[in-house]
Amino acid sequence: MQMLCAARRDFEPRALENADMHVNFLITQFLALILASVFRSYLHPSKVTASTRHAIGLVIGLFFGYFCFGQQAIHIAGLPAVCYVVIRTQNPQIVQRLVMVVALAYLSCIHLHRQYYDYGSYSLDITGPLMIITQKVTSLAFSIHDGFTRDIKDLTASQQQHAIQKLPSALEFFSYTLHFQGLMAGPLIFYKDYIDFIEGYHILKQTAATNQAKYEIEKKIVHEPSPVKAVVRKVIASLVCALIFVKFATIYPIKAMKDDGFIGESGFMYSFWYMMMATTAVRFKYYFAWLMADAICNCSGFGFNGYERDGVTPRWDMVSNIDVWAFEFGTNFRNCINAWNTGTNRWLRMVVFERVPKRFGTVLTFSLSALWHGFYPGYYITFATGAFIVMAGRVARRLFRDRFQRTPFSRASYDVLTCLVTRVFMGYTTFPFVLLEFKASLRMYLNVFMCLHLVAAITVFILTKFVPRDGERARKGVRSSNEATADVAAVSPPEGCSTADKNGMTTNGNAHATAAAIAAAALLVNGKDHPKREPIAAAATTTVTSKTDRESDNLSNLIKEKIEQETRNIKEQIDKTVTGFVELKDDLMRMNENNEIFISAESLRKRQTAATKAAEAHHNGSSDHHNNHLPSRHLPGAVDGFLKKEIDALNALSTQVNVLPAVLSNGHAK
Repeated sequence: MQMLCAARRDFEPRALENADMHVNFLITQFLALILASVFRSYLHPSKVTASTRHAIGLVIGLFFGYFCFGQQAIHIAGLPAVCYVVIRTQNPQIVQRLVMVVALAYLSCIHLHRQYYDYGSYSLDITGPLMIITQKVTSLAFSIHDGFTRDIKDLTASQQQHAIQKLPSALEFFSYTLHFQGLMAGPLIFYKDYIDFIEGYHILKQTAATNQAKYEIEKKIVHEPSPVKAVVRKVIASLVCALIFVKFATIYPIKAMKDDGFIGESGFMYSFWYMMMATTAVRFKYYFAWLMADAICNCSGFGFNGYERDGVTPRWDMVSNIDVWAFEFGTNFRNCINAWNTGTNRWLRMVVFERVPKRFGTVLTFSLSALWHGFYPGYYITFATGAFIVMAGRVARRLFRDRFQRTPFSRASYDVLTCLVTRVFMGYTTFPFVLLEFKASLRMYLNVFMCLHLVAAITVFILTKFVPRDGERARKGVRSSNEATADVAAVSPPEGCSTADKNGMTTNGNAHATAAAIAAAALLVNGKDHPKREPIAAAATTTVTSKTDRESDNLSNLIKEKIEQETRNIKEQIDKTVTGFVELKDDLMRMNENNEIFISAESLRKRQTAATKAAEAHHNGSSDHHNNHLPSRHLPGAVDGFLKKEIDALNALSTQVNVLPAVLSNGHAK
């Protein structure tokens, strides 16, 4: 009894402290939303210097950290400080590895400290901001490594975009890691994007990259779009998610799955239902935090990502961390994973997936993700189960998807079915992630007989051997018919061919075999075989068994090479055409005596007439045969219509080319 009372006395202060932290977190987020609007309006880069924006964002971030976490906020400054020393003192050739080791070691110590003193707790602590800071400092180190030590041609498009060639100052570094917009709940912002935002180049950069609407270019000014609609929409969505979480988290508390009474009283179906509802309720807590953080960034002016296809509607999804609809209604695990915590997905792709051999990419990416999250067994159970179910999902998709693509109704039914199945598998896979404990997770899995593990194993190891892919037999039939027809065409030319044709078929057997194979495939797919081809079909039947799949592969490779060659020819022709237009423009520019950009058809006609008369005078005494090659006297009139159209098009192009630099130099801020 004394031990129970002591545990209760120890639990009550922790509960009160946890409640205080959650209240402080909510206060800081709503206060950040208000200050973000002030930051955009009164601290705009057109009104204050970049250093002022850096300093104020940093000071507000440090205040929020101390207000929410108290003395634990020392770690918010400690981790980036250690990493900054490494960045400034170490060789850029290895700095990315050292920063990764230092940051993960620091974060792991905090994870272990929390796990030892507050095991299994769902309290809000300093590990959340430290995880975001770890992403920032490591991505910055890799950007420094790319910009200082690697050739631009060796970088991927994403690496080229984020590579930097100037070490950040102390103010820039700590402002980037601790700015108030993304300190508490993210999202991850890459260093180069943040500096563009602070210095006022982000609107201009995204506008130029997306080729803003034509009327903006004609006005010779780039207007900064308003984020009000996006902010209001995201704030409302975050509040709705918060209400859903508060409502359902009390009905389906995740801790109930740890109780012995729940395991004993819950049946098979209710256990599945509880898994789905409890994990769904927890997800809405993350939705609230991420949508609110996204709204804060947008309210401060950050997150603009160009315009929609209409060139007018702005997009504010540059730093969005979640796509709720895509996740909740995804039809497979891959789509759901891509929509969940997209900032972390971008970070993992940048620092691991794009930099290691492909055969190790998935394993190392999952390993870093697990280490970054912490050391609770539930994390690793979820990652291992998720990887296995993703594998099974791919196999099932290859086996069954084609069977449901024949009619619109079957396709819609397939989408609905896979969406529901994904929801069940998602709850089954992710509940250990929030339950945290190994023993409780294993007991819950055994309570449902680990049935979905068995379903995944059967799909991967058994169904692949006994269930053929839909259309596989038809494809085999097409391949066999292609082989047989190719053999017949190569050996026996059709009757009625001339000797030259037969010789051509002998010397170019591959081309004729390819054509015959394509014709046979078309006939088989259409289900129509001409009666006159029955002897060929009979010969094909006797020949199929003597040919191997390797010949079919060679035939496929030949067809592929032919298509690629034709594609290259088309591209070369397009390049020549474009080059011709450019040369025509240059010639017309040189013909202009007054050095004007715009060339009139009248001046060009006068020049052509003068050239014709000169040619006539020069060849006045030549023979009739020679006179036939004189320039036509009516050439100017014959080409008037064509030249007028071409000159108008070229003049319009010149207008846009000359206006664009003016647009870029008359931005709102710089």
